Amino acid sequence: MRKNYDFSTAVRNPYARRLKRQLTIRLDEETIDYFQGLSREMSLPYQTLMNMYLRDCAETRRRPHWSAASATKRANSRP
Repeated sequence: MRKNYDFSTAVRNPYARRLKRQLTIRLDEETIDYFQGLSREMSLPYQTLMNMYLRDCAETRRRPHWSAASATKRANSRP
């Protein structure tokens, strides 16, 4: 390694704006299993696949179909 480096002609990383941020979220087992299975079929890491899906939803402004009744039914069906 050199003792000094000259960065006067350096170029900024054009992709730095798109870097990912680490985030902790809670997902149910069925959702994780679904994406892990799909990721094995597609030979992609499951977190990459989940990110691609969520990005597609955001870009197309897709909104979730949710109702309180369906959420209650799902919660009550768990052991």
